[in-house]
Amino acid sequence: MSLNSTYFSPTAKTTDTHCDKAQESRMTHDSPKNDSECGSARRASREWWLYVALLCVPLLAVYLHIPPPQLSPAVNSWRTSGHFFTFRGNNIFYKESFGVVGSSDVLLLLHGFPTSSYDWYKIWDSLTQRFNRVIALDFLGFGFSHKPRPHRYSIFEQASVVEALVAHLGLSEQRINILSHDYGDTVALELLYRSDHNRSGHITINSLCLSNGGIFPETHYPRFLQKVLKDSGFISPVFTRLINFQLFSRGIRDVFGPYTQPTEAEFWDMWTGIRFNDGNLVMDSILQYINQRLKHRERWVGTLTSTSTPLHMIYGPLDPVNPHPEFIQLYQKLVQRSTVSVLDEHVSHYPQLEDPTGFFNAYLSFINSF
Repeated sequence: MSLNSTYFSPTAKTTDTHCDKAQESRMTHDSPKNDSECGSARRASREWWLYVALLCVPLLAVYLHIPPPQLSPAVNSWRTSGHFFTFRGNNIFYKESFGVVGSSDVLLLLHGFPTSSYDWYKIWDSLTQRFNRVIALDFLGFGFSHKPRPHRYSIFEQASVVEALVAHLGLSEQRINILSHDYGDTVALELLYRSDHNRSGHITINSLCLSNGGIFPETHYPRFLQKVLKDSGFISPVFTRLINFQLFSRGIRDVFGPYTQPTEAEFWDMWTGIRFNDGNLVMDSILQYINQRLKHRERWVGTLTSTSTPLHMIYGPLDPVNPHPEFIQLYQKLVQRSTVSVLDEHVSHYPQLEDPTGFFNAYLSFINSF
């Protein structure tokens, strides 16, 4: 009996009914013919599910190992203009530009989760017109850097990556200005703690500007997908393999303002950075930083409130992750020495991408104030 003749014909839809009638018939009249017909239908049903399974297995295998999307010309240009250095056997990507002649000012940019140093591309040229050297890196597990797995990613290790980069560039004796965002804010606070406590190998921080980072666990509201990935235990690796561009873009779209949404091409650029070197497969491990923020709150918030380093916060008030006014009110209450720039009401979690002019002007005003 062929699959097509059985299951793609009107009689296929009534197989179970015929079998039920055959069973009723057997109760009153012994019918070998009915038994034979019912048995054939059930065998054909089993064959159909077998065909479906055989078809789905290779499709699923292809889907789970689908090659990463091709880099756009802009992202590829960012990559080829950068460099790598080695940290504990892992290649770390960084990009460096020399700008103003006659100035010794150095700026270090720390990106957020789950993206990369490419987050700074809209203000990169403007920054090089103010600073002698502008440096950005991809943290371990992000962007074009290595993404080892299994691996226990931590804020402490990322801070050590930054210190190693500064040493690699011969800037250990230089006073460094740090501009950070999101995940990078917490790395910056660990660097600030080490600097203020004169830890071995520490960076000497000249100034620190934070932006839209969940530095206070009590005012931080991670997205649903983040909570699922960080708390699902042994199931998390399955979820990371099932994340695709549609799921990613739907989730990250929500942290941009309605009038400051990236283009589809810009979402793709973010996604290609994640998929490079299978970065989607380490997202669950990296997301443990949310738990680390809670565990080490006293260390990081404590140094923020006690430091004498010049501080500034640039804040997009439409941020659903660090909502207004809850987040900024707590920041101003606890960090009274810091100045604050609240951007346009339509700007959300990625202010340097949503309002690059406003973001740059706010930072320029801060850096020129001392």
